[in-house]
Amino acid sequence: MKTRAPRNRTLTCTAEEMAAFSAATLQLSHAATVEEVSDRVINQDFRDACPLLPRSFVDLLILDPPYNLTKDFNGHVFRAQEAEEYTSWFEEMLSAMIPLLRAKASVYACSDWRTSTLVFPVLDRLLHVRNRITWEREKGRGAKANWKNNTEDIWFCTRDDDYTFNVDAVKLKRKVIAPYRHEDGKPKDWDQSANGNYRLTHPSNLWSDITIPFWSMPENTAHPTQKPEKLIAKLVLASSLPGDLVFDPFLGSGTTAVVATKLGRRFCGIELDREYCSWAIKRLQAAKSDPTIQGYSDGVFWERNSLSDQKASSAKPAKGETRELFNV
Repeated sequence: MKTRAPRNRTLTCTAEEMAAFSAATLQLSHAATVEEVSDRVINQDFRDACPLLPRSFVDLLILDPPYNLTKDFNGHVFRAQEAEEYTSWFEEMLSAMIPLLRAKASVYACSDWRTSTLVFPVLDRLLHVRNRITWEREKGRGAKANWKNNTEDIWFCTRDDDYTFNVDAVKLKRKVIAPYRHEDGKPKDWDQSANGNYRLTHPSNLWSDITIPFWSMPENTAHPTQKPEKLIAKLVLASSLPGDLVFDPFLGSGTTAVVATKLGRRFCGIELDREYCSWAIKRLQAAKSDPTIQGYSDGVFWERNSLSDQKASSAKPAKGETRELFNV
């Protein structure tokens, strides 16, 4: 077994943990109630589980399906398909999700640049597409004969015209490089502090403040397409309220469930792979004692690499508050 570096915090599970966590997962064999699936990880194929889920129980759907790429998910291989075949698969999958949504529900659908062209027409036909978020995924090797691919898309959709969007909950705290002042010398639209000058800015659809999980971060797992907690936190805070139910039918290593728990929402997640489910449950247990989200502190999202300027305390946060205890 390969010895890890002392600061490598990548989450793993022992055989004993796998057995215990697997026993804590749910497998549906009958039509379930909301109470039965709330805050539960379902270890099952989504095609088998979705028909047994309650109707109209989801307030926010986080949809992070396999992109149209050949990818090995711990032995479950998703293979790239012809464009029409993948589009048909995506439409069938999304159609199975829509009956689960409440009338005011929002949907965020993740994709890469190539898959975006396939999923957009389906989303546009079945839902109301509100925006396309493009976020910087600064990881991976460069290409010799092409531009390095380091962005992904998230399509923001709603089921109806009446939906939740909490703009004040997802503002970004940025450094002010050239601050303007009023004639009386007071700061204009920015705050002055002993640790620097900052402005809260409205969230845009271009995100460059996201750090991909890596080996020294406690949220990191060996899942090949793990989304950062900070990224999912933005979606959860913007488009749900405390107590709402967040649903992720491709749960992976559990990021959506973990973030929902940390932010006072309920969750329901489906994941086919047994080991990924175990990682998710282990992360959920850790979230009970450590509600921190990297890059999110004191109710605001901090610009990447700027949180050290505030000299945040490493003291245990108060209930309901999250603090970042490390910086990247």
